[in-house]
Amino acid sequence: MLFYLHLLSNLQSMKNLQRLLDIMSSLRDPEKGCPWDLQQNYQSLVSYTLEEAYEVAEAIELGDMDEVKKELGDLLFQVVFYAQLAKEEGLFEFDDIASAIADKMVARHPHVFSDHQYENEAVFLKAWEQQKETEKPVQLSAKSDPLSLMDGISQALPAMTRAVKIQKKATHIGFDWDSAEAVLPKIQEELDELLPEIKSYEAKTIEHSKQKIEDELGDVLFSCVNLARKLKIDPEKALRRSNHKFIQRFKKLEQHYQYDRNEMENTSLDQLEHIWQKIKQ
Repeated sequence: MLFYLHLLSNLQSMKNLQRLLDIMSSLRDPEKGCPWDLQQNYQSLVSYTLEEAYEVAEAIELGDMDEVKKELGDLLFQVVFYAQLAKEEGLFEFDDIASAIADKMVARHPHVFSDHQYENEAVFLKAWEQQKETEKPVQLSAKSDPLSLMDGISQALPAMTRAVKIQKKATHIGFDWDSAEAVLPKIQEELDELLPEIKSYEAKTIEHSKQKIEDELGDVLFSCVNLARKLKIDPEKALRRSNHKFIQRFKKLEQHYQYDRNEMENTSLDQLEHIWQKIKQ
């Protein structure tokens, strides 16, 4: 009986997925489709895909599972959209996408889908990365440069997320700090290099000093990402939490002044800071 219930559940899931694929096909129908959907291409969809992914993350952070379900649906629709575009060009279809990721997951989890066992998590993670490397196509540049550990890190990623991936790649050859505490002097070193650039920029004594500030500030941020990684904290998530916290406190600050912007603008910074500290407490 349980077998048949499970089978019926799978059939319903496939039916719902096929319905979504059929809807997408109708939206792209050259004669009866939606004008907006017909105008889209791979490039135009990228910003929407990224936006949907972040909305999933936000819903999860808020703990609103009904919203998570809706946002995951929006994200799935993006995948279906790309699959429809590729189908129209005779490149691949949704089933090919599902098959490719299924094959990849089986290959990366031999301890689940075969008798292979790993000694510990560190060995597993190393094997995972090695498997990922074997999946990459051989891509040599015109100069036949050797492949780099840094190859394959998408430039489209948010800079902070990309920094984490870059740093993790470097750890494969042991190029890493021993501990989170060891990163702190590096952050201070970068701050010390930033300070004279700020002074030069404000004094306007050095040409192009704003670019130098940008470079030095980037080094500070990169080092802070290193610290977060060593603490096993997602810096993107940590910053989102700080953004949310700041917004909530700022709204209370506005509430304190009854949303009178003129009064707030005419209040001294010291007084604003005093109220801010009370709000934090």
